[in-house]
Amino acid sequence: MDDPNPGEDTREDTELSAACLGRGIASAYQPIIDTARGSVVGYEALLRFPGYSEQNPEVWFARARRAGRAADLEAAALRCAFAHRSTLPGNCFLTVNVSPALLSSPVVRRVWAEQGPLGGVVVELTEQTPIDSYVQLEPHLNALRAAGAMIAIDDAGSGYAGLQHLLSLRPSIIKMDRELVRDIDTDEAKRALMEMIGLFASRVDAWILAEGIERVEELDTLVSLGVPLVQGYLLGRPAPPWQGLDLDLALRLSTRSHDAAASTVRGVVEPAATAVSLPAAAGLFRADPELTDVVLLDGQRPLALLTEDTARLGIVAPGLVVNVDTAVDEALARSVTRDQASRFSPLLVTDNAGRFVGLARMERLIGKLAGSS
Repeated sequence: MDDPNPGEDTREDTELSAACLGRGIASAYQPIIDTARGSVVGYEALLRFPGYSEQNPEVWFARARRAGRAADLEAAALRCAFAHRSTLPGNCFLTVNVSPALLSSPVVRRVWAEQGPLGGVVVELTEQTPIDSYVQLEPHLNALRAAGAMIAIDDAGSGYAGLQHLLSLRPSIIKMDRELVRDIDTDEAKRALMEMIGLFASRVDAWILAEGIERVEELDTLVSLGVPLVQGYLLGRPAPPWQGLDLDLALRLSTRSHDAAASTVRGVVEPAATAVSLPAAAGLFRADPELTDVVLLDGQRPLALLTEDTARLGIVAPGLVVNVDTAVDEALARSVTRDQASRFSPLLVTDNAGRFVGLARMERLIGKLAGSS
């Protein structure tokens, strides 16, 4: 049967080809807020189509999949998202969305190569298609992590993002689906689920990000549950780079979380010597006989805490990494689950972009918990 609208198909094909070249598309950036500090710590890049009559991104990506050009459109979206990366505010991360099925695509991998080091970038795996093989996905995720990126799971608790998803991918950020956030202030079951996933996240060095917040009551409930990162229209709509947080909301958050923030790892962080290689670390120990430890870095991410002996012998054992806003009691609870040899080693502390900020020593953590400084 003949196509009843050949002209329409031709127009859509022409528009899709142009969009895949980056024409007529743009990125809007929605702020991500740290509930402990009441400040913006990241932005999610969201693709927009201002140059076309069709504005819905889902329609565009469905069209691209039918035409076999999903990878081309994804690559164009990523380049668009990265267009303003050089002006990203300090101590903020940038989240970009990508379908897991397209991570192996050469055109998508080329975008990562163009960007060089990916420190401060969060790669958010979207829920457009199921993950057929975690084994096949693993090398691509490892390559992104090696380049400095963090991995996030989108819409946890819905679609294909089930328990297996979390266990297999071990993300740095777990995004809670809007359906689990909506009316959480009046739904005990949703609050219990949020607490459960928050406990899981704390055990695997991940952060919870609750998205889709539209009401103050939802925000207050999430803060009371200890959710560290939030996002939604209440806090800021997608916009040109880089919008800040409404002052009233910032004050509301900082006031509510002041007491909680006072008992976090942030209060005991101390600077540490760092090195980017084992020989460099060994050299620091030789130069300073009083030095007790050196942090081995991969870019700005901490890999391990070295002693003089481990640096000399080339022994690199991953250290326990915690976020700077982790509660002291939670950090101690995780510390004692380590093997006996490393149970009392200092913790490696990072900011919200995964960058090393200092050490938290066990004696100071215990003193903080006991009420001393």
